[in-house]
Amino acid sequence: MNRFAALPTTWPVTLDHQGLELAPLRYSHRKQWHEVRRRNLAWLTPWEATDPTGSQAPMTYGSMVRAHNRDGAAGVSYPWAIFQTPPGETRAQLVGQLIAAPVLWGSMRSTSLGYWVDQAHAGQNIVPTAVALASDYLFTRVRLHRIEINIVPDNAPSLRVVEKLGFRSEGIRKNYIHINGQWRDHESFALTRDELPSDGLLSRLH
Repeated sequence: MNRFAALPTTWPVTLDHQGLELAPLRYSHRKQWHEVRRRNLAWLTPWEATDPTGSQAPMTYGSMVRAHNRDGAAGVSYPWAIFQTPPGETRAQLVGQLIAAPVLWGSMRSTSLGYWVDQAHAGQNIVPTAVALASDYLFTRVRLHRIEINIVPDNAPSLRVVEKLGFRSEGIRKNYIHINGQWRDHESFALTRDELPSDGLLSRLH
C-alpha cells in the first residue's frame, strides 16, 4: 500500500497498475473519446445520467475537460480517464472513465464513484481494477473515510464490480438519479476505510 506514498493528494494525479492507467483526460484525447463514445452509444445510453429539466445543452468535449480540470483543482473531484496498454504494445487506448465526485471534506471525507467502459473491453476486469486502484489511493493516500457506488438494480455488469470488491449494500434509494430520461431507483454500496483489507482492494481482486 506504500505504492502511493510519493503521489500528490491533489489533482492532477495518475495511477497505474499492470498496463491499466487512470489519468487526466486531455484535449489531445478528443478524437479517441468521441470515437469510443460513438461506438458505445447503445451500450451506455440506458445508464447515462440525464437532465430532468431538459433545458441544459449537452456539454462539449472542451467544456468537459475544462470542468474536470477546474473541479480537480478545487478538490471536489478526481476525474480520471481509463487507459489500457495491450500486451506487446506501447500506445495506451482510451477505454473508459472513472470519476470520484463530489469529494466531501470536513466531518464526512467521502465520495461517490461513477464509471463506464467501452463494450469492446467489458468483461476484462478493467472496471474492477480501476475501482480498486482508485479506492486504494483515495483511502490510503487522500485519507477519505467513505466511498460509495450507486447502481441501477438491473445494471448487472456494474453489480458484478461491487460484488468482486466486497462493497456492502446499504439498500435502495428511491428515484435517486435521473437516468436515460426518468428517475430511477439505485442500490447503494459502500466501504469505509476501516473496512479496507490490510493489503488493499487490488489484492482482494487479484
